[in-house]
Amino acid sequence: MADAAGRLTALAEQALGVPVPLRIRAWDGSETGPPDAPTLVVRHRRALRRLLWKPGELGLVRAWVAGELDVDGDLYEALDRLSGLVWDRPAEDGGASPLRLLGIARDPGTYRLAREALALAGPGLPPPPPPEEVRRRSGMLHSPIRDRQAISHHYNVGNDFYELVLGPSMVYSCAYWEGPDATLEDAQRAKLDLICRKLELQPGQRLLDVGCGWGSMVLHAAEHYGVRATGVTLSTEQASFARKRVADAGLADRIEIRVQDYRAVDDGPYDAISSIGMAEHVGRERYRQYAGVLYGLLRPGGRLLNHQIGRRPWADEEAYHVDEFIDRYVFPDGELAPVGSTVSRLEEAGLEVRDVEAIREHYALTLRQWVANLEARWPEAVRLAGAGRARVWRLYMAASALSFEQNRIGVNQILAVRPDKDGGSGMPRTRADWLGAGRKA
Repeated sequence: MADAAGRLTALAEQALGVPVPLRIRAWDGSETGPPDAPTLVVRHRRALRRLLWKPGELGLVRAWVAGELDVDGDLYEALDRLSGLVWDRPAEDGGASPLRLLGIARDPGTYRLAREALALAGPGLPPPPPPEEVRRRSGMLHSPIRDRQAISHHYNVGNDFYELVLGPSMVYSCAYWEGPDATLEDAQRAKLDLICRKLELQPGQRLLDVGCGWGSMVLHAAEHYGVRATGVTLSTEQASFARKRVADAGLADRIEIRVQDYRAVDDGPYDAISSIGMAEHVGRERYRQYAGVLYGLLRPGGRLLNHQIGRRPWADEEAYHVDEFIDRYVFPDGELAPVGSTVSRLEEAGLEVRDVEAIREHYALTLRQWVANLEARWPEAVRLAGAGRARVWRLYMAASALSFEQNRIGVNQILAVRPDKDGGSGMPRTRADWLGAGRKA
């Protein structure tokens, strides 16, 4: 098949009504497009069959995960150039993208275009989705059983793979970059310490870390602030890794790691609660319950630090839907909310929000470092997690970095307190009083 790249480009431009922003290299070796642009490599005609049956993001992602599509050149630039054509944006027009609206096989006005695309794609039905895609889900949305399934899909990939990506800190959330020479490890320590200072942790206090991951927060708080800490996670692999870290640090008498749903925690009150990168899994239908549970677990005067990714508000919030790639390949059932909605739900539960710090630029830096870690040890990552899973991670982290940089999503630390019966917060009058507190132990 001669000049498949030229035919692909012509079909895409007819369908989209705009020039293709990338160079294209096809399976027959042909190549066309801007010479200074990253190259979209179409390794097999199966990629086109996937797109014909699932126009838009999902078809592209399936081809990417299966290794039928690749990018030669700067992945960030390629994703940036494609973002306006493929990924939904919560705009006034509903955020629909041209590819998503195309629907070649269903629009009577595109029969000729469909016939040409089918001829180029070759005979046959679309291949099945890659095995990395979540297809079957059981249980009510955001029930404990279904949440456990979702967490297992994302976090039980293997601790060795996560250590490769995240580095020795094993912190899977936005770092806090305090200076131009900071390393990822420096920035993650700074983030954990910032949270401890915002919570004003004191020796002997009880800390609950909801969604404790591999135990980094409870370890930092127990070692440097002298607290007694409990971490809960739904991931058995995370819990096993965290328990070993706790034992190796000689802190088993002060730290407990549980495989437990936060809704099942019943040994309050706690002096402080940290929730770092966990609330994105709660879901908007369950957020009032989440806020109420945490309120009930805090003593009067106790503080909550909620560190959470947020999205831009939609003009019609009822039209909000979860990104298909993230939902099927990365965080099943995950949902993002605008920061204002999160603040409202926390206050409706009886908490008083005292401080909100937006740190989205910090997450872009963090994600770019994680991508660099992954790319630097790519063969090992493929051996540990499989080629498809490694490709999922590279795409989702690079695309997320761009989303933070372009203000499509953000991340916020919300500090709240449970007032006492007289309405007192016990909070200092100024930020300087707690931000400059420093380590206690």
